[in-house]
Amino acid sequence: MTGVREDLVLERIDRTRRARARVREDRITMSHGAGGKATHSLIEAVFLDAFDNPLLAPLEDGARLQVGRSRLGFTTDSYVVSPLFFPGGNIGDLAVNGTVNDLAMTGATPLYLSAGFILEEGFPVESLTKITASMARAARQAGVRIVTGDTKVVQRGKADGCYINTAGVGLIAAGLDLGVARARPGDAIIVSGPIGDHGITIMLARGELDLEADVTSDTAPLNGLVGSLLGVTTGVRALRDVTRGGVATILNEIARAADVGVLVSEEAIPVRDPVRGAAELLGIDPMYVACEGQMVVVVDGAVADVALGALRAHQAGAQATIIGHVTAGPKGIVSLRTSFGGTRIVDLLVGDPLPRIC
Repeated sequence: MTGVREDLVLERIDRTRRARARVREDRITMSHGAGGKATHSLIEAVFLDAFDNPLLAPLEDGARLQVGRSRLGFTTDSYVVSPLFFPGGNIGDLAVNGTVNDLAMTGATPLYLSAGFILEEGFPVESLTKITASMARAARQAGVRIVTGDTKVVQRGKADGCYINTAGVGLIAAGLDLGVARARPGDAIIVSGPIGDHGITIMLARGELDLEADVTSDTAPLNGLVGSLLGVTTGVRALRDVTRGGVATILNEIARAADVGVLVSEEAIPVRDPVRGAAELLGIDPMYVACEGQMVVVVDGAVADVALGALRAHQAGAQATIIGHVTAGPKGIVSLRTSFGGTRIVDLLVGDPLPRIC
């Protein structure tokens, strides 16, 4: 779709990673699950080193597989959010929407999911029933079916009530090939809507802070929005749903995988006022805060207006905004043009300001 040879893309990704991948800690910390620098180091230095193969190497939101004459998207994810129930959703619909969205980011039409439960002894059956009911509703809304699963129970105190793992498969249309390594100078970068809602909602829902704000999780399926976008243009280079590490992490992944620069405007990045206010009080940059119903789109600059129009025509993308562009350099660097007219570098997240958000 982009004219970039797959072997050259993988070679470029491999060179970049091998120069940087190293786990500095002797033991796993919460930062390794936050989606930032520690997470990337763990994945590249441990998991990718052990399991390296051409299907895994791009480290997109899911794998793209050729099975006979069909191309499949395949993904898996685990959910350990705390608390299990929060304004706007719960761990159940979060698990379904998250896996549906990961499939959609590969360009696949999501079809089937699995659901694996790790339950703690003493967990209320009533709560489990509410969780599974929300999963069923989310699956119907996304147009997928939960077709297989597993249940394990661990001793009291050995888990946190309920953990869920979901995997999913879907079909990818012929000729569609997406990935952040395919970004080119001149491409536009679009975010589908306001960022940070989910992460701030989870932080406040824990009740550990004497702070209230009118925010709810944005957990929602994105496959319909993706379908509308891909139906109007072949100029889409890459899709990423904004989860752990936020928009900042995705922009850095684009810059590093494609060996390009990224320039975005602070004033263009949509953030709801309650989210911005809560983030300021917490000392957190919204660019690093997770969403569960938003995505970043990299699209050929020549068709950026067409792509933006398609997103805004869909209810899920009504507030879509072009936040910046891919540049020729500085390579591997994300730059933010501030509201004061200056420019600063946006690096990968360091530390773990929002643990257990998904």
